Amino acid sequence: MDTKDSMLDMFIFETSTLLDQLDEIMIEAEKDKDFTTDNVNEIFRIMHTIKGSAGMMSFDCIATVAHKIEDLFFVIREDHSKLEGNDEVFDLVFKGSDFIKLQIEEIQNGNEPDGDSEQLVNELKECHAKLTGKAPAPKKEAAEKKIAEPALSKADDGLVSVRVFFEDGCLMENLRAFMLITSLKEYCEEIKYYPEDIETNSESSTEIVENGFLIKFKSFTTDKDVFDVIQSALNVKNFEVISEDKKEEEPKEEQKKEEKTVEVKKEPVKAKTPAEQANNTISQLKSGSVKQNLINVNLTKLDQLMEIVGEVVITESMVSASPDLEGLQLDDFNKSARQLRKLTSELRDLVMNLRMVPVSGVFNKMHRLVRDMSKDLGKDVELVIEGGDTELDKTIIDALSDPLMHLVRNSMDHGIETVEERAATGKPEKGTVILSAENTGGEVIITIRDDGKGMDPQKIMAKARENGLLTKDEQDYTEREILNFVMMAGFSTKEKVTEYSGRGVGMDVVKKNIEKVGGIINIESKVGEGTSFIIKIPLTLAIVMGMKIKVGDSVYTLPINSMKESFKADKGQLINDTNGTEMIMIRGECYPIIRLQNIYDVENAVTDLQEGILILVEADDKRACLFTDRLIGQQQVVVKSMPNYFSSYNLKDIGISGCTILGDGSISLVLDVPSILNAY
Repeated sequence: MDTKDSMLDMFIFETSTLLDQLDEIMIEAEKDKDFTTDNVNEIFRIMHTIKGSAGMMSFDCIATVAHKIEDLFFVIREDHSKLEGNDEVFDLVFKGSDFIKLQIEEIQNGNEPDGDSEQLVNELKECHAKLTGKAPAPKKEAAEKKIAEPALSKADDGLVSVRVFFEDGCLMENLRAFMLITSLKEYCEEIKYYPEDIETNSESSTEIVENGFLIKFKSFTTDKDVFDVIQSALNVKNFEVISEDKKEEEPKEEQKKEEKTVEVKKEPVKAKTPAEQANNTISQLKSGSVKQNLINVNLTKLDQLMEIVGEVVITESMVSASPDLEGLQLDDFNKSARQLRKLTSELRDLVMNLRMVPVSGVFNKMHRLVRDMSKDLGKDVELVIEGGDTELDKTIIDALSDPLMHLVRNSMDHGIETVEERAATGKPEKGTVILSAENTGGEVIITIRDDGKGMDPQKIMAKARENGLLTKDEQDYTEREILNFVMMAGFSTKEKVTEYSGRGVGMDVVKKNIEKVGGIINIESKVGEGTSFIIKIPLTLAIVMGMKIKVGDSVYTLPINSMKESFKADKGQLINDTNGTEMIMIRGECYPIIRLQNIYDVENAVTDLQEGILILVEADDKRACLFTDRLIGQQQVVVKSMPNYFSSYNLKDIGISGCTILGDGSISLVLDVPSILNAY
């Protein structure tokens, strides 16, 4: 990856992170109808960072919008009372955030961020004028005024004068000059420069382009150290050292005027470059003010690392279970093999932990969705987040973003009533949507719960009957099965199509996307009380603990988290129902028996239920017993996806989620318990 691509990736990552943080700050500030001092300073820093970073990347439309928002908060920071009665600031900042996010999406899609920001910029200018009580000065006047400002004095004995020129068309020259000055401060005990207000006045770029950036300095050590820093600075085209003779021959009118002096102490300087500010902001976002040693790693590299670790796990298994070792007494080898297994397990756990990220990243994005929908739908809704520190694999987190958005939108549009409707039923006017996550060991349970009007099973059944979705008598459907109709393609109980729902598109996609990452979704609802969507997700998809089971001449792998217990059946426990289905009675409960040999047409399998092993499995609140020949043993396995040429066979529908390589090099199919229970 070249330097430009690396800088682009960093820009996208840092800007997206800062925008997420901005949304969180704005949501809280809008609730309080005011900004705290910390909020104002943080928003100012965020916009300043985005402006500088976008300018360096030549993304003018992003830099312009960020600059105008920064101007607003510069005014608010100087005089907080000016914010009173100007609630439009909230909407304008959200508009600006949305605009920049759209441009980031364009960049990620390989396009130039060329969005039309003129209207938004004009609105920001008008708001700025209201805050300051006067219209902004035209650009031309500002530039002319700046050129007439004082330059450095020539009577600076002992100071070295340098004029720096930046690359043509690099843009944001004032910020580049500020970054250069910041870099030089640790090498100099005194620095003077012109233009002086490079940090706050973007119009100073005009003077820098026309006449260069003039610096006078006195170094701590040697002048060469300073020259080296200037030479290596980003976007510096060249520089010239101005001699005393040249200064006498070519005096400038501006140089006769007053100058700005910056005394540089040997203590660490607090000023930060935009990149440093971004890193500082991100660290504060993750851990408050606690300093952390963090590094950004491309997810592709983590995927490659996981694949390599998976191969190491497979190879370790192949070495330890090699047929060549059968019958041999190898105490030293067995001791080394156990140590190797311990180390590979630790390596596997470490790599999996590297990929784990908190669900709060996805959860917090829903604040903005709830805020916007509340205003559009005329509802008063609060989003409550619980268990945001629960961690999931990064790949699974990314796959959950869209399903969670659909479910929250569903709760907002279908579930939560209007303020008037809630008041009429005696409910609090403010509705509540709760997003919660809980780690139960082998999986994470994510719940989207609202206190709205709930789902009416009779209404859903009528709609299903109307759409011809019924496959059995109505009285045979359980309430859970009726509620699950809403997850079918084209199904919607919304009588009127709105911007957010009513087309019957979305809930079926939610279910498919969740199932793609090995999860399941259930619905619970009570009329008048609310609805809950419960998602069960595995912690990771890459390496799982599995039980190897023997069926005939085939070996299958059953995920441990689906197993409840295994046992041999007694004759007195076995019964048949009226349809002839084989059942077993366990502690007063009846469970159907599913013969894997029949599903997969396996030959030479044990047929006597009392001779084989029954495994009680559970998924999606359904239970059944799988009949196998015997259990081989527990082992960590690397789950591989099936080759592409199997994609047309819908193997998941018959209970196969992937495959793994066993210690002897043979292939074992990994069983998908939820699919087996649903199909059989």
